[in-house]
Formats: sequence, C-alpha cells, structure tokens
Amino acid sequence: MALAQELSVGEVARRSGLAVSTLHFYESKGLIASRRTSGNQRRYMRGVLRRIAVIRIAQRAGIPLEEIRQTFAAIPLDRAPTMREWERAMRAWTAALQQRISDLTDLRDKLFSCIGCGCLSVTDCPLRNGDDRLGAEGSGPRILITAAERRQRRGRQA
Repeated sequence: MALAQELSVGEVARRSGLAVSTLHFYESKGLIASRRTSGNQRRYMRGVLRRIAVIRIAQRAGIPLEEIRQTFAAIPLDRAPTMREWERAMRAWTAALQQRISDLTDLRDKLFSCIGCGCLSVTDCPLRNGDDRLGAEGSGPRILITAAERRQRRGRQA
C-alpha cells in the first residue's frame, strides 16, 4: 500500500461523515478493511470512501448490513472494484430495490383511502387487514392492540 493512498481512521471519519466507532463496527462486520501500522494505528486505502458511500446509501434504501456484506463479499477489500465486479454486485440489489419501490408506491397510493379511520381493521382495509380477517376478534385497532390487552379483554368478556 502506498502511503499517499492511505488515510487514518480520523481522516476517513471526517471525509465520510461517520463516527470512528461506526468505522470500527463496519470493519468488525467485514464491510471495510484496514491495515495496522507498526504503532497499531488503522490505515485505510482511499477507495474505502467509495465503499462507505455505497454502504450508507444502501442502508438508507433499507438494505440490511448483512445483505450489503454478502454483496460486497465478491469485491476485494484492498482495491477499488472493477466495473464488471461492481455491476455484478449491484445486480444483486436490483430486484429487491424494485420490489421496495413497488411496495412503497402501492402504500402511498392506498394510504389516503385509510388515513381518516386509523383503526386499520375496517371491513375493507387493503393495507393491513385484507378480507377483514381481524374483524372476528372485535372492534378497534386489532393490529395495534398487544397480545396482553387481547387476553385481558377476553377475560372480561367471559
């Protein structure tokens, strides 16, 4: 590793906008890698900043860290990925992201038809209670009522 290409943990934290503890966490999960100097200080290759940027964006999109780690497993930690490696890794997320986009669009489109009620257990709630499966349990926000509250209500009705 050329020293000019290496960054200290503090420099990576400053440039990535992450806490040093987050960098240590990412490293413990195998998402990024560093080498240790003779003084036991971490040094990161400059390319780690790109990897961290993708990790942060993937997390914002709702991709779990374990899935990010698995996707990055095919990309060496000690160098920037080739275009082919990068395309192969990103292909893994395409279907999952498209499904999330579809689900969120569907939620957005259906949300306003239910927003005035709030109980989420009306006869025709397409969001959480298709076919009013929860109507047999009683009135009110069935999904939001905890199991303990349900048992308590059943005890009073008996």
